[in-house]
Amino acid sequence: MAISYKKLWHLLLDKDLKKKDLPKLVGISTATVTKLSKNETVNTDILDRICNALQCDISDIMEITTDTKR
Repeated sequence: MAISYKKLWHLLLDKDLKKKDLPKLVGISTATVTKLSKNETVNTDILDRICNALQCDISDIMEITTDTKR
């Protein structure tokens, strides 16, 4: 199983935002945005803050996928 944040990037586009807008909007580091871009795990507090800032649900920004590399 793997985490995918593709939904987050689509949501940002729908809201006319870019990845570079996320740190200022949410109050996270650019390193965290890089981790999200690489589908790496991040703290649930950060995911909650993203959801609050974008006024969405956790399922709107991430999903669990089948990891085909295993």
